[in-house]
Amino acid sequence: MHWDKILFTTDFSTISDAALDLASSLARDSGATLIIAHIEEPRLAYDGFAYYGLPDPTVDQQKEMLQRVIPRDPKVTYEHRIAAGAPADAICRLAEEEQVDLIVMGSHGRTGVQRVLMGSVAEAVVRHANCPVLTYKSRASEAKETTESQPSV
Repeated sequence: MHWDKILFTTDFSTISDAALDLASSLARDSGATLIIAHIEEPRLAYDGFAYYGLPDPTVDQQKEMLQRVIPRDPKVTYEHRIAAGAPADAICRLAEEEQVDLIVMGSHGRTGVQRVLMGSVAEAVVRHANCPVLTYKSRASEAKETTESQPSV
């Protein structure tokens, strides 16, 4: 497949880091520009696990963090974007504005009560995006390691 623009969204989690490698490979192999985006979400939607243990980063801190999210392969052309709003809505809106051909994002794979309380951003994006969406979900062993490394509240 050939894509001109790929939107990669990050919540600064380790699952997003892994999804970045996938998005970068796809961009490199198709000659696409990789748009690396973060959604500044309303504080009520923040679950405490996404920001590498940082307590409630400011918008400026989020912008700085986003600038450090770059493809490992120097051949990949990329740009950064930051948007605000409910994550799924903002991702779909940004994808339309940028006229992307593909969205790549990590999925935390929450189930049960966590999914009911937090919802699934990836699922909502898959349902509402006007372009294909590729979600990256970690293996069960990786997910367990990620959960165990999170600070307890």
